[in-house]
Amino acid sequence: MIRSTPTLTAILTRRIAFFAMVAMLVQLAVVFSDYYWNVGELSRLYVEQETERLASGVGGKDGAVTYRLPTTVGQRYAHPQTGYVARIRDGRGHLIFESCDDACESRFLPAEVNPPDFWLRTIKPGKPLTLVGGRAFQIGEQRILVDVATVGDPENLASGVFWNEILEHMIVPMSILLGLVLGATLLSVRRALKPVKAAADAAELIDPMDSRSHLPFEGMPREIAHLAVAVNRAFQRIGELMLSQRILTSGIAHEVRTPLAAIKLELGRIDHPRARKAEADLDDLVHFVSQLTALARLDTFDHGTFEVVDLVALCTGVAEQLAPWVYENKHSLEVFTHVEAAGMRAAPALLKDALRNLIENAVRHTPDSTKIIVRVGKCGIQVEDRQDVRPGSFVHQTENAEGLGIGLKIVERIAELHKGSLRRSKSRHGNMFELLLPTGEPK
Repeated sequence: MIRSTPTLTAILTRRIAFFAMVAMLVQLAVVFSDYYWNVGELSRLYVEQETERLASGVGGKDGAVTYRLPTTVGQRYAHPQTGYVARIRDGRGHLIFESCDDACESRFLPAEVNPPDFWLRTIKPGKPLTLVGGRAFQIGEQRILVDVATVGDPENLASGVFWNEILEHMIVPMSILLGLVLGATLLSVRRALKPVKAAADAAELIDPMDSRSHLPFEGMPREIAHLAVAVNRAFQRIGELMLSQRILTSGIAHEVRTPLAAIKLELGRIDHPRARKAEADLDDLVHFVSQLTALARLDTFDHGTFEVVDLVALCTGVAEQLAPWVYENKHSLEVFTHVEAAGMRAAPALLKDALRNLIENAVRHTPDSTKIIVRVGKCGIQVEDRQDVRPGSFVHQTENAEGLGIGLKIVERIAELHKGSLRRSKSRHGNMFELLLPTGEPK
C-alpha cells in the first residue's frame, strides 16, 4: 500500500513541471501577441537576424576582406529575382558582396552616406513584409555594413524569425531555469527529508513498552518536527497508561490476597482434615492469582529497565532459592552450566520468574522422586524433568500437559519480551522446556 503511493520527490517534480509548462504557454501567448502581430517589431527582428546570417560569411586573408555566401542563405541571395536582395560593404564603402543590379541601389542608402549602426525603412506596411534595412558589424578591425531588403517575403522568413525568437529568448532560458529550479528544489527536499527518513527508520524500532523510545526530531523542518513531537507525546501517554494499568493490577492483587490470607488464617485455627484440604486449595488459588497478576504486569513491562545480566549467576541463584522447596516436595534439583558466564541484556526479574515458573511447573506436574535438571548455555536455559521410568511403566502426564498452563504462558510471554521463544519437547524420561534467548541486545 505504501509503495503504491508516490514519493514527495515525484509529486514535486510533476507539479513543478506542470506549472512550468503553464508558465511557458502563458509566456508564449504574450510573446505571440507582442511579436507576431507587431509588424514593426517583427521587421526589426528580421533585419537583425538576416544581416547576422549574411555577416557570418565575412572573413579575412592577408589583411584583405573576403566573403563566402553562407549555405543557409545561399538559395535566397545566389541570384536575383528571388524577392530578397543584399549588399555588403566595408567601412570605406567598398563593395564586398551584392546580389542585385543597379535598380537595387534605389532601395538602399546611397554609397556616400555613412549609415548608422542600424536602420530600417518599411516600403509597404503590413504583411507579408516589404522592407529595407541594414546593420553595422565590427569584425576584427573592420567595420562591415550589411544591407538587406525583401519584397513580399516569398519564403515567409518572418515566421522563422518569430519562432527563432521564441526558441532563443523563451524556450531555452526557461528550460535552463526549469532545470535549475527543479534540481535545486529536489536537492533541498532530499536534504530536508533526511532527518524524516531517519525518524521513519527509528519509528520501525520504537517499542511502546520502552519508556525511552521516541522519535528524534533534531534537524527536521519545523512542520515535520511538530509531528514527531506529537508522536513522542502519544508514546508518553501510552507509558502513563501502562503505569496506571500496573498500579491497578497491583491494587487488585493486593485486594484479592488480603481476604485470602484472612481466610487461611481462620482455617489454621480449625483442627479438621477438611480444613487442611481447604488450605491446600486456598494455596493453589493464591498461586493462581499471583500468576494472573504477573501475566498482567508483563503486558505493561517497561523495556527501558533492561540491563546486562549473567545468565549463569542468575540461574544458580534461583536454583539455590528454590532447592529447599523442591526437596520438600520429594524432588531433586541439579544445575549444569556449559559456559563460565553468559552475559546478555535482559530484565533479571523476568528471567528469574521464568526459571522459577519452569521449575515449579516441573515439580507440580511430575511424580515424586523426579529429577529436575537445569542446563544453562550461552543461548538460553533448558529445564528437564527426568522421571524414574521402569520397564512397563509410563511417563506421568497431567491433564493439561498438552497445552501451556498459565505458568508456562508467563514464561512464553517473558521469552517474547526478550525477542526469544519457548520450546517444548518430550523424551522417554519426561518433558523438556527450552527458553531460547538472543545473544544480542533486545530492541
